Amino acid sequence: MSSVAEMLQPRRWVLKLMVHRRFQFTTTARTLDFVPASLPICSLVLKQLQNFVSRSRRLFVITGAGLSTESGIPDYRSEGVGLYARTDRRPMQHSEFLRAAKARQRYWARNYVGWPQFSSHLPNAAHMALCNWEAAGKLHWLVTQNVDALHSKAGNKRLTELHGCAHRVLCLGCGAVSSRETLQLRFAALNPGWAAEAGDVAPDGDVFLTDEQVEHFRVPSCETCGGTLKPQVTFFGDTVDRDTVHFVQQRLAESDAVLVAGSSLQVYSGYRFLLAASERKIPVAILNIGPTRADHLASVRVSARCGEILPAILPL
Repeated sequence: MSSVAEMLQPRRWVLKLMVHRRFQFTTTARTLDFVPASLPICSLVLKQLQNFVSRSRRLFVITGAGLSTESGIPDYRSEGVGLYARTDRRPMQHSEFLRAAKARQRYWARNYVGWPQFSSHLPNAAHMALCNWEAAGKLHWLVTQNVDALHSKAGNKRLTELHGCAHRVLCLGCGAVSSRETLQLRFAALNPGWAAEAGDVAPDGDVFLTDEQVEHFRVPSCETCGGTLKPQVTFFGDTVDRDTVHFVQQRLAESDAVLVAGSSLQVYSGYRFLLAASERKIPVAILNIGPTRADHLASVRVSARCGEILPAILPL
């Protein structure tokens, strides 16, 4: 299968029903557990962002983990509620995954336990707003740093998943790409009777398990070549594919404004596009709770929930 959209095809009828209902049921107290506190938005700032979007004819949008927190997926860096603030856990490093079979066993065992919860998260009002912007012709291109497939679930097509997607699995030997859902079935078949209880799920679907719990967990190899399987995501310490960066730079060059939604831009892979926008004199607006690395480049700066603000902005 070539895309998350295809991998999620059996659920299309469910998603269409949820789109029809405008996801009114997704913003609950539970899904806001990982959203940092913010002050109520004032009408003047909302008007400034509306004017910014209205002036654009080819809007380029970058989204980050702050967009998915309202779907119940935690981020790493948010003050007080991010994974770094709540735990001493750190995400898998690219070099560690490649170097050590034990690290891969530990990663996949945790991911196996966390997958049912992680994969069940639904788009929220912010995702649906961006999908509506695309349908209205306002959104020229959407780049997300998230690996949760929520933009695909919402229906966005003009989309680049900058860091890949956890719903796809890559063979490091032959390069074959397969469905993460299929791999879940292979895990279950290889590990009958093995079970561990999941706690909080991290932004990449990981959960915490002890070394003793994962000691006997078995990890399958590629069915085609016997190679090592890895989620098709960019782990920390890895670099984004050059062709992907070049493609996104081209879409940015075609755009007339940039909106950042839910990202602190601390990772250079996303921040580079703000530097490129500045060099091209493309105006920038930022919607994010808390400071970002590119605040000095923004002509409009809004500190509020994406799910509160984006649905209120009309794609005029």
